[in-house]
Amino acid sequence: MTDAVLVLTTVPEGDLGDAIARKLVEGRLAACVNVWAPMTSVYRWQGEVEREIERQVVIKTTRERVPAVQACIAALHSYEVPEFVVLSVADGGTAYLAWIESETREVT
Repeated sequence: MTDAVLVLTTVPEGDLGDAIARKLVEGRLAACVNVWAPMTSVYRWQGEVEREIERQVVIKTTRERVPAVQACIAALHSYEVPEFVVLSVADGGTAYLAWIESETREVT
């Protein structure tokens, strides 16, 4: 097990994913953020089945940075209840995992 995690969220089609990605990387809260191409999401919201075009956002960070990542997403996101799922990374390339750790370390 490593300290690296993947955080998943979705955003509406448009520029919000890019804005969140830039804020997270500039703030050293994430080493890398992927904003995927538009996709169709079908989900139940307030008793109704909804269908929307969204973009998946995959955030590479460390477990220590998760609370700050969540706060940043909550501050910038347009959804009332944004997706926020944290997946542990069991293993990976040593150099890549070290890079994630290095890029998310606070600069003093």
